[in-house]
Amino acid sequence: MRQALRLGRFGLGNTAPNPAVGCVLVKNGRVIATGLTQRGGCPHAEAMALAEAGDAARGATAYVTLEPCAHEGKTPPCAQALIDAGVVRVVFAIDDPDKRVDGRGAELLRLAGIEVESGVLAKEARQGQIGFLLRETDKRPMVTLKLAISANGFMRTPLGEDKWITGPLSRQMGHKLRAEHDAIITGSGTLLEDDPSLDCRLPGLDIASPTPVVMGKNDIPADSKLARRAKKQTLVHYKNETPLAALQDLAACGMTRAMLECGPTLAAAFLKDDLVDELALFTAPHNVAMTRESDMSLMQLDLTRFRQISEAKLGADSYQHFCREREH
Repeated sequence: MRQALRLGRFGLGNTAPNPAVGCVLVKNGRVIATGLTQRGGCPHAEAMALAEAGDAARGATAYVTLEPCAHEGKTPPCAQALIDAGVVRVVFAIDDPDKRVDGRGAELLRLAGIEVESGVLAKEARQGQIGFLLRETDKRPMVTLKLAISANGFMRTPLGEDKWITGPLSRQMGHKLRAEHDAIITGSGTLLEDDPSLDCRLPGLDIASPTPVVMGKNDIPADSKLARRAKKQTLVHYKNETPLAALQDLAACGMTRAMLECGPTLAAAFLKDDLVDELALFTAPHNVAMTRESDMSLMQLDLTRFRQISEAKLGADSYQHFCREREH
C-alpha cells in the first residue's frame, strides 16, 4: 500500500477532475504491475495496472489508495474491471465519498466473491487525497499556502533589493509544489507589484503549470506575464468574490488542489476564514528590514492548528511542511 500511495502522489495536480490514485498488483508475494491515474483523470490507476499485468492479474491482490469506482463514466467501472481480470483480493485505503461510488465499489467486489479489505494506511491516504475529499464534502479544493520568509519573519525584501528572499533550491521546490496543484492563486496587488509568471519552470514539468487565478479589484495589465500567458492557458480573475466563493467556483470546475502564492493581505484573509489546509514554509537564514506595515501581518503565524509532517534543508534555507488536523 505504501508503494501505491507513492504512485498516487506522482499524479497530484495532473488528474483533475479525478483523484490521483495509485494501484499495485501483487501475486505470489511479488509485484507484477503498477498503475497511477493518468493526466486528465483517465485511464484510472486500476486500468493501467491491469493492462500492464495482462493475464497475470488472475489470482492477484490489488492494493488501491481509493475504493475502486462502480459507475460508468469516461471509462468503465474499475470494480468491474478487477472482477473481469480475475483479481481475488482487493485492499484499499479509504472509501470514495463520491455519491456515485460511496461503498458501491466494495459491494460490487464482494458480490463477485472477491475478498475486500479497507482502511489500510487510511490516515496517509486521506492526506494525499485531501483535495478530492474536500471537494466532495465541502465543495471546495484544498489550499496550500506557500510562504517564503526571512529569519526575522518578513515576506518581502525592501524595495530596490533582490526580490528573492530564499535561494535557488527553495525556488525549485516551489516550482515542484506548483506542479502538484490544479490552480495557483495570487492577489491583484501582488500581480501589479511583482508581475509573476506563476508557472512551473522545471525541466519536463512545464506542461504541469497550474491554472493562474487572480483575486482583487485591480485590472490585469495587458502587458503582464499572466495576460500574455492567457493566450495559451485559461486565466481566472475574481474581482469581488470572497475566498470561499472563489474556491467553490474552482471546485465546480473540477479542481481539487489550489496553491496560494500571494502577499500578506490575501494570505491573512484565507487564514482568517480557516481555508488553509497545508502550509509550505521556506525560511531564509538572513534578516531583512521591514519597509511596509503589512509585512507584519504574518510574522506571528498561529501554527497551533497545524501539524508538521516534513522538513528539509534546501541549501542555506529551511523548509517545513504543515497540515491541518481534520476529521476528513
